[in-house]
Amino acid sequence: MVYMLLGVSMFSGLWVFSSSRKHLLSTLLSLEYIVLILYFMFFIFLPDSSMFFPLLFITFSACEGALGLSILVVMARTHGGDYFKSFNFL
Repeated sequence: MVYMLLGVSMFSGLWVFSSSRKHLLSTLLSLEYIVLILYFMFFIFLPDSSMFFPLLFITFSACEGALGLSILVVMARTHGGDYFKSFNFL
């Protein structure tokens, strides 16, 4: 039951990530949701003796979240919002 719930949660997170193409904030939130589901999977599937890897994973995911939010703030200040269509990357 837990495996099915984690699988459905992972699939829904990937679906939201692939279908959200308007706002950068919704894309970042779906990425954080996927990271949280992966963290729960590490806790369930890894044995009790190896708790170093989930701790390292959550540390790097916190750094990834901070980097994503800083990019969001910079793009919102320079382009006036978090719409992907307003960004001119060329």
